[in-house]
Amino acid sequence: MKKRKKLFPFLITVLLLVLALAGCSKKENTETTRAKFDSFTNDVFKAEVTQDTLTLNFSVANPKNYGIDSYPVTFGRYSISEMKKSLITAENYLAALKKFDYSNLNTSQKLTYDILSNYWKLELTGGSYLLYNEVLGPTTGLQAQLPVLLAEYNFYTKDDIDIYLKLLPQITEYFEEICLFEQQKSKAGLFMSDTVTDSILKQCRAFIEDPENNYLIDVFNDKIESYEGLTKKEIKSYKAANKEAVLKNVVPAYQLLIDTLEGLKGTGVNEGGLANLPKGKEYYRYLLASGTGTSRSPEELIKLLDDSITSNLSALNALVDKDPKLYEEASTVSYPLSEPKEILEYLRSAIEKDFPVAPDVNFTVKYVHKSLEDYLSPAMYLVPAIDNFNNNVIYINSNPAYDHQQIFSTLAHEGYPGHLYQSVYFRNTNPLPLRSLLNFSGYAEGWATYVEFYSYHMAGFAEAASSYLDHSMAANMALYCRLDLGVNYEGWTVAQTASYLKQFGITDKSTAQVLFTTMVEEPALYPQYGVGYLEFMELRNIAEESLGSKFNIKDFHKFVLDIGPAQFKIINKYLDSWIKAQN
Repeated sequence: MKKRKKLFPFLITVLLLVLALAGCSKKENTETTRAKFDSFTNDVFKAEVTQDTLTLNFSVANPKNYGIDSYPVTFGRYSISEMKKSLITAENYLAALKKFDYSNLNTSQKLTYDILSNYWKLELTGGSYLLYNEVLGPTTGLQAQLPVLLAEYNFYTKDDIDIYLKLLPQITEYFEEICLFEQQKSKAGLFMSDTVTDSILKQCRAFIEDPENNYLIDVFNDKIESYEGLTKKEIKSYKAANKEAVLKNVVPAYQLLIDTLEGLKGTGVNEGGLANLPKGKEYYRYLLASGTGTSRSPEELIKLLDDSITSNLSALNALVDKDPKLYEEASTVSYPLSEPKEILEYLRSAIEKDFPVAPDVNFTVKYVHKSLEDYLSPAMYLVPAIDNFNNNVIYINSNPAYDHQQIFSTLAHEGYPGHLYQSVYFRNTNPLPLRSLLNFSGYAEGWATYVEFYSYHMAGFAEAASSYLDHSMAANMALYCRLDLGVNYEGWTVAQTASYLKQFGITDKSTAQVLFTTMVEEPALYPQYGVGYLEFMELRNIAEESLGSKFNIKDFHKFVLDIGPAQFKIINKYLDSWIKAQN
């Protein structure tokens, strides 16, 4: 599940410690350098993972095993001053990183070094756009995802229950900071449009519509009743404490957010994309690079997307020319299974041919609470703790607005060989803890999109129909990404969006308006999926062209999975070495 990007708000004392650990002299031997590098990354991990309680709970099941004995109970901080501190910290970490003798590091450490260097350099470029940051959003915003994160808070021990009940009251202060930040955005002329505001308001109102029967009360009660070892008195006490916290803290915090947004509604000066704001195009460049992990410029991405649309449409035309009935056949395919658990078990077995073996883990399929159905995506996977990845959760949204005929490919995206498979595979390689904490949405969503399209070839359809569906979805995804760049980088209006869509036979004005609004609501979101997918396809094409008959799809998949979450420029660098090793 998506998380807002952290900016490493560490304490000065931690900074001094890590800088000292990074102080490598030229006389140090290889073993000493490597030991200090691991200490450096572990201290960064410990400082980052304890900055907020949700991150800690979802990242590690046993904090003490990572040298974490004490930590604050908090949602974290969200303010301009904290962001500025984060930038100073990132700058200091980058300086500390440069002190290591790169040649003394092992291959895995060199990869981590490359990733961190690139990561922190990019973070520093975001310092000019602090007020452009937006933690709220109709689908991926904090206010939309927080209920699910709280509902899925892990009760590994009884202490976790107590910590959770201490955490809930902290939401008031956290939301107050978010509200203050939105007020600052408004004064700077950077507040969201009325359309986006209305979407967020609608979601918040639905979540607290029935306080006494709030989602977080029902879920907590179920979890407590099934928790082994509690007395009836403890269960009753915990239930009462949670209900009080939800009613006195969570619901009022959301009401505060509602009141604040209602008061600020109308102050947004821009109903269009980011390009219409001062520095909007520059900020969008940063969002693209940060969200997708690509090093390509917006202009290069526009060409890449245009080429993808053209090539996929050409492939579709060629398929239909060969078989005129193919469009109808592909539009009416019947998937072999419809029950989510059966589909996931089928996919877990079906991927063995083209994908490397991953650990045999458990998974649970849950359904989004009715109060959240209208505001969350069709499905989502909750990334498990580094040291407890045997138990996995996939949420499915039963909202009738979603096409549940596509549940097969959706579960390929979220489960096998998508997010679930990708996450447990990487965790099983025992990477440095910090590697699992860094957020690279382009890698994660790009891979999940790549295998989602790949799944059409595992569904038992005729190959022509599978290829048709593959190319059709790839063309659609590229089109959405192209719209995102058009609206947020080139400054397209609704009319220009409609004009662009006409060349593809999309003439309905309401469709153009919906797509325009979608791109305005959460800029650079679709490129995480679509550009990430194209970057993976580019890696694959390079490998295929270079290796010819020696290319093996399973080996290629193993290579990108072994690398793990990273920027595509770095993956490309290591691809060259991998290709040479295959010859």
